[in-house]
Amino acid sequence: MTDNEPKDVTQLLIRLTDGNTQVLDDLLPLIYGELRQFANRYLRRERSDHTLQPTALVHEAYLKLVDQKNVRWQNRAHFFGVAANMMRRILVDHARKHTADKRGGEAEKLPLEEEILVVSSDEKSMELLALDEALENLAKIDEQKSRIVELRYFGGLSVEETAEVLGVSPITVKRQWRMAKAWLFGQISS
Repeated sequence: MTDNEPKDVTQLLIRLTDGNTQVLDDLLPLIYGELRQFANRYLRRERSDHTLQPTALVHEAYLKLVDQKNVRWQNRAHFFGVAANMMRRILVDHARKHTADKRGGEAEKLPLEEEILVVSSDEKSMELLALDEALENLAKIDEQKSRIVELRYFGGLSVEETAEVLGVSPITVKRQWRMAKAWLFGQISS
């Protein structure tokens, strides 16, 4: 990434917000690499037999991101914060569909031995759903802490980038990040 890239991305996003869809051809090459890194980070935490590939996750998220009509893109960090949320939503929806299929959706009946192996591969989906539920509960109590977790853990944003997206100081992000992690650990482990 060159020194000018974050500025260029911000300028392109502002032009996109103003309705200039011609900037999409210039925007994609600047953000694709980082979106791909996000997707790889997300999918590393998923079950080993996950059918969604990083490229597909990036493309699905990108299409949803550029189709946003009510978002006023502020800057690069804001865009990647929304991208992190979008990818999380896509994976949670995918996990919900996967677990629904395992409960008898369109799944074929398996002998007991094979069924045990399938259940163990579902643990990652269940973990993601548990984390998503805990994050939704945290958002009801403290929206900002929930956003910090989303941006830092799922989006891979630095403390400074998270602070920029949320309009708070880095020290606030650090403090709330620690508190949110402790709260989530308590929720998920109980």
